[in-house]
Amino acid sequence: MRVRQMMVAALMATSLMGASACAGDDLSDDDTKGDDKATSSNTASTDTDTDKGELRLSGQSFDEAALMASMYELLLDKAGYDVETKLVTSRDIYMNQFPDDIDVAPEYVGGTIEFLNTTQNGADAKPLSTGDLDATLAAGAGVLKKKGVTLLDPAEAADTNAFFVTEEYAEENSVSKLSDLEGKTVTLAAHPDCAERLDCGKGLEEVYGIKIDNILPLGFASAQTFKSVEDDESQLGLTSTTDGTLEARGMVLLEDDKAVQPVQNLVPAVSTKFLKAHPDVADVLNPLMAILTTDDLVELNGRVTAEREKASDVAKDYLEDHDLL
Repeated sequence: MRVRQMMVAALMATSLMGASACAGDDLSDDDTKGDDKATSSNTASTDTDTDKGELRLSGQSFDEAALMASMYELLLDKAGYDVETKLVTSRDIYMNQFPDDIDVAPEYVGGTIEFLNTTQNGADAKPLSTGDLDATLAAGAGVLKKKGVTLLDPAEAADTNAFFVTEEYAEENSVSKLSDLEGKTVTLAAHPDCAERLDCGKGLEEVYGIKIDNILPLGFASAQTFKSVEDDESQLGLTSTTDGTLEARGMVLLEDDKAVQPVQNLVPAVSTKFLKAHPDVADVLNPLMAILTTDDLVELNGRVTAEREKASDVAKDYLEDHDLL
């Protein structure tokens, strides 16, 4: 197999969140159900002798997306594909190449659908994604089909925007969920476009009644965001639900008990044209989606981000442990 890893350095704003980065904003693709949805089996392809040709795999380069890309690459390589992998800094880059120059990408349901919704219908388009997975897939079917991208089976594993406080702040203020902050005034450390987003500043204020006196544009789950909250410069910080570093940092994730975050289940996004020519891709990737849980992601992300293990090694361990390799 010829595998080429390329990292494209470009700094572009994410749209989530999945967040935000995470999940959310930093990821996106398309979904086509119904006639465009490929049939899947319960076992991955094991045909390693047949050369099935080149498959162009892309996605974002942050830790979780790189981890998923490594899993896809290993499974597709085993199935006989010559995988060329190119990870980039934002969804915009590879989505603009879908579906003509990209065949497969690890994606998030809500992030993909909203990216396509706003690019096709304008920045002020009414959101298609909600907290309901089936309803979001149904609402997004049109934009996915128009783009020529099919979403395979979504995983139970999901990664949405999430907000954290220090353990000390949580204890002193009896805070465990976002609604516990109603009426309180906080400074928020988050990504630069947080203020007007329903899954970020706007939702915190309008849905939860939290008074945000300032939003510091320090980034999504960045070192600067964590330091700002640790130093009490900010009381609230933005990360993802699969952040595996919070406990070690002495931080507490607050429950989104009013569900302002859209669904961000992990899902393979595939060029519909490529899938029709290679329907076995669904048989290769869907078994992974069938077993992957949010708890798995938290553990795996912790190994990559906190323990500094290679994403490719962590991916291989997981697939071997679950008899997929």
